[in-house]
Amino acid sequence: MDRMIYLSMAGAKTNMAQQDVLSHNLANVNTTGFRAQLHAVRAVPVRGDGASTRVYSLETTVGYDDKPGPMTVTGRALDVAVQGRSWLSVQAFDGTEAYTRFGSLQVDAQGTLMTSNGRQVLGDGGPITIPPNTEISIGMDGTVSARDVNGRSTAVGRLKLVTPQGALTRGDDGLFRSPDGADLPADATARLQEGALEGSNVNPIETMVQMIAASRQYETQTRMVRTAEQNEKAASQLLSANG
Repeated sequence: MDRMIYLSMAGAKTNMAQQDVLSHNLANVNTTGFRAQLHAVRAVPVRGDGASTRVYSLETTVGYDDKPGPMTVTGRALDVAVQGRSWLSVQAFDGTEAYTRFGSLQVDAQGTLMTSNGRQVLGDGGPITIPPNTEISIGMDGTVSARDVNGRSTAVGRLKLVTPQGALTRGDDGLFRSPDGADLPADATARLQEGALEGSNVNPIETMVQMIAASRQYETQTRMVRTAEQNEKAASQLLSANG
């Protein structure tokens, strides 16, 4: 069979994987604190006798775009935007510690501080419990204070903010973790902005342009497969006529 078919098939498969990443990013253009997923293709040599000069392409997710998203001031006391390269610590549904930039918080019926998508927010000593009938405020250093009806303010905990030295690993649940799975230490110098949320760092126009380019590349690859098929039919007819 013509090698062009294999090359085109591999190229089309890579374009489909790229489209998956781009469509995922575009679907999260309005997700608070979302980090755009990056996609790349690398050359891998073929191992074995007689194949030392050949390589094949392997698509891989190289990580995420770490640049900050736009800040939106909401004025809501339980909205926080983490500044710089720091992250907010939460408890994932599997019980592990994970990290997010999703700073829309709320208090559940048991008085536990949660993210609005249902994950417990972790403090320096674990989950933070808010006393009933109090008004909450969050300081720039992550200190959570509760003010009662008499106007007395009491610190009830401090959000655990971490600043990783390297890149984190994105999990299937959309949360980030350290590459070795260990819990990161709290960073006392990390700061956040109260009454604001960080938007997604996905550029919708740039992503749409990339999707169009990937779609056209996919169409080119499929045309090459059809061309190879037509060439094979023409060669078979030629050989039959000469036979």
